[in-house]
Amino acid sequence: MTKKIPLTIVIPVYNEASRLDRTFTSLNQWRVPVDLKISQVIFVNDGSTDTSLKILKNTPLKFSKKVISYRQNQGKGYAVRRGMLASTSSYTLLMDADIATPLNELKKLLPFMHNQTGLIIGTRKNGHSTVTIHQPWIRENAGKIFTKLTQLILGVNVTDFTCGFKAFSREAVDKIFPLSQINRWGYDSEIIFLGSKFNLSLQEVPVKWADQKGTKVNLLKDSINSLLELLTIRLNSISGAYSTNQNFSPLGILK
Repeated sequence: MTKKIPLTIVIPVYNEASRLDRTFTSLNQWRVPVDLKISQVIFVNDGSTDTSLKILKNTPLKFSKKVISYRQNQGKGYAVRRGMLASTSSYTLLMDADIATPLNELKKLLPFMHNQTGLIIGTRKNGHSTVTIHQPWIRENAGKIFTKLTQLILGVNVTDFTCGFKAFSREAVDKIFPLSQINRWGYDSEIIFLGSKFNLSLQEVPVKWADQKGTKVNLLKDSINSLLELLTIRLNSISGAYSTNQNFSPLGILK
C-alpha cells in the first residue's frame, strides 16, 4: 500500500474577493491523489480591505480550514511566512489564490515528495511546461530579465523563481522560513536562495499555467523594489544575517 503523505496547503490572500469563489470551488471539486492526505488548508488574509475575510470564514471547504488574519497589509512574503510556519505537515504546498496552476498538476510533484526532495518548484519556463494564457508581452519579458538578474545576483540556477506553485518538505520549512526576512515581492527569490544556501535538494517541475486577470503587480514600482530586495538578500548573506546562530523570533525578525 502506498504511504499517504500529509500535506498542508498555504494560500496567501490580499483583496481576492472576486477570485475566492473559484478558489473554493477548485479545492472542493479536486480529486486528491490516493497517496496524499490533506491535513489542512491555511488561508492567510494579508490585511485585505475588501470582503475577502468574510468569504474565507463563511465559505464551506471539504478540508480542514484555518484562516490567519491581521488588519495591516504586510506584504505577500510576510503572509507566506505566517502560513508556512503554521503548517505541521510532512509537506506544505504554497499556491496562489488565483489557481493559475491547476491543483491536478500536484500529481507531477508527488514522485519528488516520495523521494523527500526539499524544494519542489513549479516552472512555467521549461520546454515541457504548458502556458495556455501568456502574460502581456511587457510583463513576460520583464519576468525573463528578473530571472536573469536573480541568477546573477544570488548565484542560483533556477529557471522560474516566481511561479506560485511550490512544495516544501518539513526540513525545508523548518530551515528556511524562521530565517526569511523579505516581506514583499522578492520573497520567492529569498526562500529559494536559502534552500540553496542550506544545501537542500531542489527540483524544478514543468507545470501547466494560465495567466489570470487582476494582477496587483505595479510593473515599474515592483520591479525596482524587487531588484532592491535581491541586493538586500545578497547583503544579508554576506553580513551573516541568515546565520542559524542568530536569535530570530518565529516570524524571522531579529530579536
